Amino acid sequence: MKLLEQHKCFDGYWQRYEHFSSSCQCEMTFSIFLPFDVQQGETKDKKAALFWLSGLTCNDQNFVQKAACERYAVQHQMIIVAPDTSPRGVDIEGEDDDWDFGSGAGFYLDATKKPWQSNYNMYTYIVDELFKLVTEQFPIDVKRIGISGHSMGGHGALTIGLKHPDQFRSVSAFAPICAPSQVAWGKKAFSGYLEQGCELEQYDACQLIAKGYRVPHIKVDQGKADDFLEPQLKPELLLQACHEAEVPLELSIRDGYDHSYFFIASFIDDHIAYHKAQLSGMSE
Repeated sequence: MKLLEQHKCFDGYWQRYEHFSSSCQCEMTFSIFLPFDVQQGETKDKKAALFWLSGLTCNDQNFVQKAACERYAVQHQMIIVAPDTSPRGVDIEGEDDDWDFGSGAGFYLDATKKPWQSNYNMYTYIVDELFKLVTEQFPIDVKRIGISGHSMGGHGALTIGLKHPDQFRSVSAFAPICAPSQVAWGKKAFSGYLEQGCELEQYDACQLIAKGYRVPHIKVDQGKADDFLEPQLKPELLLQACHEAEVPLELSIRDGYDHSYFFIASFIDDHIAYHKAQLSGMSE
């Protein structure tokens, strides 16, 4: 790993790293918040961690600079891992043509369609490669790791959490794309990245729940003034799927809040506290 930058904040440190990814076959970047003074040496105590998956058009820095999570991460002694949303600059024709497909829009899946299949493997990158890298290099308790995200990243958090409950032991999301196979964003991504015949339900939270995938609890916050609420996000479908499968879902519809990071900054403390509580009592 190559350290790109480091910033002290609320007695913790944001660090940003670059490394070569075998999953994505390119240099990838991620940020990590360490809730202690790294100048005094690495803490001996392994800490709970939260993976944060960002949404369309974002990279790791959207969360780092706008979410205002640091005070709460220090308070709860939780490490935050914030990866990018896709490979960058891999010279695929059309990768920068659309804001909702290609660069910044990896959808946390493994592409099977050419020419995307060699690089656009964000699912494997998050679940296998980045997970192994950060748990080996930083003082993270592998039995106390949660996952969360926003919009496309909320979709990623839900689907990855549902498929890997022993790896990511708490799950939450802000304004997630709950049923991507039924909305325009998801249909565009799935048809562009995946060959016909691929099981789309493996990347759809509602369909995963219907097929029997389970987690102990899910927390979702959704802004009522979100312009994408009706056409793209559809939390009512997640609510129905969880109700039918008896999966505990805490769904909060927040009056006046939109899709922006103003919304996330307003409730990130609730989510960090939620994950700390869900992960308490678990340790390696």
